[in-house]
Amino acid sequence: MINLAKFAPLFLVIVAAGCRVGPNYVRPQAVAPAAFPATYQEAPPASGDWKAAIPADAALGGAWWKAFSDADLNRLEDQVMLANQSLKAAEANFRAARAAVTVSRSRLAPTLDVAPSTGAVRDSANQPYFNKDSANSGEGNLSLPFDLDYEIDLWGRVRRGVTAARAEAQASAADLATARLSLQAELALDYFNLRATDAQMQLLDATVKAYEEALQLTQARYDEGITSLSDVSQARTQLQAAQVIRTDLVNDRTSAQHAIAILIGQAPANFHLDALLPGAASVALPAIPVELPSQLLERRPDIAAAERRMAAANEQIGIAQAAYYPTVSLSAVAGFLGTSALNWFSWPSRSWAVGSTLSQSLFDAGRRRAGAAIANANYDSTVANYRQTVLTSFGQVEDNLAALRVLEAEAEQQHAATHSAEETLDLFQTRYEGGVDTYLQVITSQTAALQNERNDIQIQLRRQQASVLLIKALGGDWLARQLPSL
Repeated sequence: MINLAKFAPLFLVIVAAGCRVGPNYVRPQAVAPAAFPATYQEAPPASGDWKAAIPADAALGGAWWKAFSDADLNRLEDQVMLANQSLKAAEANFRAARAAVTVSRSRLAPTLDVAPSTGAVRDSANQPYFNKDSANSGEGNLSLPFDLDYEIDLWGRVRRGVTAARAEAQASAADLATARLSLQAELALDYFNLRATDAQMQLLDATVKAYEEALQLTQARYDEGITSLSDVSQARTQLQAAQVIRTDLVNDRTSAQHAIAILIGQAPANFHLDALLPGAASVALPAIPVELPSQLLERRPDIAAAERRMAAANEQIGIAQAAYYPTVSLSAVAGFLGTSALNWFSWPSRSWAVGSTLSQSLFDAGRRRAGAAIANANYDSTVANYRQTVLTSFGQVEDNLAALRVLEAEAEQQHAATHSAEETLDLFQTRYEGGVDTYLQVITSQTAALQNERNDIQIQLRRQQASVLLIKALGGDWLARQLPSL
C-alpha cells in the first residue's frame, strides 16, 4: 500500500498542469468567393427583390416569413413551431446530446459508491484438510463500505471527451435550427403553392364562365344558320377542356393543404384553409438583404453543425492518442465492519484502505494504432463534409439570386405577352361575331390567352419560392452565436 500523503502535492501539481496529448482544434479554411456574382454582374432589379446588405439591415430579424405580409402564413408558421412532430424529435435529440455533456463532465470528478451488506458463515468441521479445533458455530458480519474511485486525467482523455460531447451537443442544437428553418421554408413553399392554385382556380372559374357564354353565342348563331355545327363542337370542346383543368386543380389544392396540415401537426382530414377572395392571391415579395459569402459561414445552422462536428472529431484524435499513455487511478474505501448490529457502528469497527493504480497496455495487436487511424480518418471526413456544405450553401444563394433576377425580367415579359394575348382574343371574338373569321381563330386565341394567364401565376409563384429559398439559403434569422455554450 502506498502512503499517498507523501505524494499528494505531486498529484495536485499533475492534475493542475493537466497536459493534453493530441492536436488543438483550428477551424479549417473553406473556399469563399469575394462576393456573390449575382449581386454585381447586373444592376439590382428595379422592384427591389434583393439588395446588398448594409449594417442597418444585415439580417431579416425575428420571424422572417412576416416579410411576406400574409396573416394566414404567419398563423401557420407559429403552429409549426408548436406542433410539428419532426421538430419535436429534433428537440428531443438536442436534449439527449445536452445530457451527454453532463455524463462526460461527470468523469472529471471521483465516483463514490456505497454497498452495505450482511452475511453469516459456518465452516464445516468435516471438510478436507481442516483443523476441527478451528470449527465454530458460525459467524456473521455487517459491512457499510464507501468506495471512492478517481482517474487522474493526465493526458486529457476525459477533458477531450467533455469537449467532444459539448461540440456534439452544439451540433445537435444547430441540427435543431436547421430542421426548424427547413420546416418553416417548406411550409411557406406549400402555402404559396396552395395560393397559386387558388389563383389558377379563380382564373379557370372566370374562363369556364366565358367559355360557357361563348358556347351559348355559337349555339345561337348555329340555330340561326349563321355558323356551322363544327363551331359549336369546337366551343363545347374548349369549354370541357377548361373544366377538366379546373377539376384537376382541386386535387393539387388538396395535396398542398394536406402537406400543410402535416407540417403543423394536424390530421389532414381535420384541417381546411379557406380560399382567398378573387384578386387577393398576390403576395408582396420582400426585400432580402444579401451579405458577403464569408458572413454566410456564421448564418447557416447546417454549416455550424458541420463545423462543430469537425471540432468533436478533432477531440477524438486526442482521445485515441491518449490510449498510448498509462492510466493512473486513485481508489479508497472506508466504512464500518461489525459482527452484529450492536458493534457495527462502534469506533473499533471502523475500516479503511487507500491506494493507487497505474495501468499500461504493453501489447494490443495494433488496436490503439487502428483507433488513432480511425479517428484521423473520421476527422478528414468531417472536414470534407464541412467544405462541401459551405460550397453547397454558396451555390444555393447564387442559384436563387440568379433566379430572382431572371424571373423579374421574365415576369415583365410575361405580363406583356398576356396583355397581347388578351387583346388578340378580343379582336378575334369581335371578328368572329362580325362573320369575318372562323371560330378556329377564337379557339386558338382563347388557348393562348389562358396559357399566358396561367404562366403569369406560375412565374409569380416561382418568384415567391425563390425568395423563400434565398432566405433559407441565407440561414433565415439564425446566427452562430445562438449556439448554446453548454
